[in-house]
Amino acid sequence: MKKLSLVICVYNEEQNIAPLGQRILEALKGFDFEAIFVDDGSTDRTVKEIKKLNDDRFILVELKKNYGQSSALQAGIDYAEGEYIVTLDGDLQNDPADIPMMLDLAEREDWDLVAGVRANRQDGMFLRKIPSKIANYIIRNSTGVKMRDYGCTLKVFNKETAKSIHIYGELHRFIPVLASLEGARITQVDVHHHARQFGKSKYGIGRTSRVISDLLLMLFLKKYLQRPMHIFGGIGIITFFIGTLINLYMLVLKIMGHDIWGKPLMMLGIMLLLVGIQFITIGLLAEVMMRTYFESQNKTPYRIRRVGAAKEK
Repeated sequence: MKKLSLVICVYNEEQNIAPLGQRILEALKGFDFEAIFVDDGSTDRTVKEIKKLNDDRFILVELKKNYGQSSALQAGIDYAEGEYIVTLDGDLQNDPADIPMMLDLAEREDWDLVAGVRANRQDGMFLRKIPSKIANYIIRNSTGVKMRDYGCTLKVFNKETAKSIHIYGELHRFIPVLASLEGARITQVDVHHHARQFGKSKYGIGRTSRVISDLLLMLFLKKYLQRPMHIFGGIGIITFFIGTLINLYMLVLKIMGHDIWGKPLMMLGIMLLLVGIQFITIGLLAEVMMRTYFESQNKTPYRIRRVGAAKEK
């Protein structure tokens, strides 16, 4: 088994491939490693540049079309065979020279995930840094996973952790949260960050809405994955109770001789009753699906780090 597997997702990065390959070779002298370039449907000469690297340690995984960074990362992790798996960007902004330090930290202190923090980030202030800081603050306080920089791709995982997380949609921004769900021990360390020299950034302010929707998914997975009835049933019971109170009030008015037909309050009471029943039904269905998810795949709702004798040596 190789010591390291590097997973590098690239999309139209033809000018960055050769210098990145050189930096990897310089940074990892003496390491038994493989560097897996996952081409995410590039339309330029990226694939040809990867093939020019002319080293058996560089491997090309060429996707049939552009699936997005999350799917490309998952493809690289699935193919990786190393004892430790490293993810980094293919735009030269992450520095491969930081990998030995991060690997040493992971091995020496038995961390499952060592995440990089771009201490001196070389990006635009208003379109990249400020939105990123706001997003980091919201994610950090919403999920309870206290990371300073969720957007830094440079991370070192042990193989078990990397293989246990499954990255769908655009959840690559939430990898520490996904790892936390699997019980991973996580730390973070400052790493170098360089300004982009070639090509164009694939990120923009337009991803904000997608980040928010993914955050809602993470909150659900973090807090209610194994007990969905607690959220759907709770909302349903409260809604149903409020609807019942409104309808009882309208019934009293009717008994007192008031004309209640067509009043907005009566319509609201009926709607809340129906919505409450729907939420409770969704909660019951979600509970059945969750049990099917675990039992059909022989999954357990817990993770064991290690098993050993309790007796001290």
